Amino acid sequence: MIELDGAVGEGGGQILRSALTLSMITGQAFCINNIRAGRKKPGLLRQHLVAVQAAAEISGATVTGAQLGSQMLVFAPKGIKGGDYQFAIGSAGSCTLVLQTVMLALLHADGPSTVRISGGTHNPMAPPAQFLERAYLPLLRRMGADIGIELLRSGFYPAGGGCIVATIAPCAQLRQLTLMERGERTNGYAEGFVAGLPGSIALRELECVGLGMGWSGEQLRMRGLPADQGPGNALLITLEYEHASEVFCAFGEKMVRAEMVAKDAMHEARRYIASNAAVGEHLADQLMLPMALAGGGGFTADVISQHATTNAEVIGRFLPVAINLEEGEQRSTCTVRATA
Repeated sequence: MIELDGAVGEGGGQILRSALTLSMITGQAFCINNIRAGRKKPGLLRQHLVAVQAAAEISGATVTGAQLGSQMLVFAPKGIKGGDYQFAIGSAGSCTLVLQTVMLALLHADGPSTVRISGGTHNPMAPPAQFLERAYLPLLRRMGADIGIELLRSGFYPAGGGCIVATIAPCAQLRQLTLMERGERTNGYAEGFVAGLPGSIALRELECVGLGMGWSGEQLRMRGLPADQGPGNALLITLEYEHASEVFCAFGEKMVRAEMVAKDAMHEARRYIASNAAVGEHLADQLMLPMALAGGGGFTADVISQHATTNAEVIGRFLPVAINLEEGEQRSTCTVRATA
């Protein structure tokens, strides 16, 4: 039984999600205490509970402590089963974070899988569906994974109501990937999403991005969604390079001007551009786990966050790998190597 402290490092839900993924793949049971101790509302929220329930269903796990608000969990998996799965968060909790919990595990299933998750697809503190589709999954495919994702319906905080579907084929062993340079930029564009809100909000955001990034025409794309998918607003900036793509996102909130939303998204995009790193802060968080499963790899990132260092510690508890994080002035480096 691997014992984990959910209060270490950034003290958030990633400790739990990574532990669930690694437990299913390795077959090692774990116990975690102080779940999300670093958050204003500690313990399991809806999206975390659904992640636990999803992991338990696909792996036939025995679970103790799977209740809302629980700060302790014991998880003991069996075999990973492919199949058709449906999970409803019942709130605006993140569909993408639940999907990321089970996605890598289902590569080790005994057959192909389809996973349908309803809840929030665009909310703060979680990657939007387009991040998985454009930034994360293309790199997994280069590692040998056959995973597809489709956004059926958008769901914004606080209403939720969105839906994503993923298809996952078995892949027992991922290939190693080294991603030190991103290459030349091939495309860059911004999208202003609005649902159940005035279109002028997105137009102001896009105008601000146009001025700040020097973009115009086809690079500024208005995305009006049906009113019943809102209310909600999101601004996405997508940067495509030879070897990697990145998606930066900011969300509209009450009493926050559209121009401030645009500036938040541009701040992250500009930091990434200036660093000349292969990936951004959030993609760096996500890449360590598949690289560890592949037995090695590496990348450069504009920022190595506390989120990433905490994730590296959890991975090291389940897998015989060493993850070396070196912070530089402009960009940082992550190297993953097997130790056994």
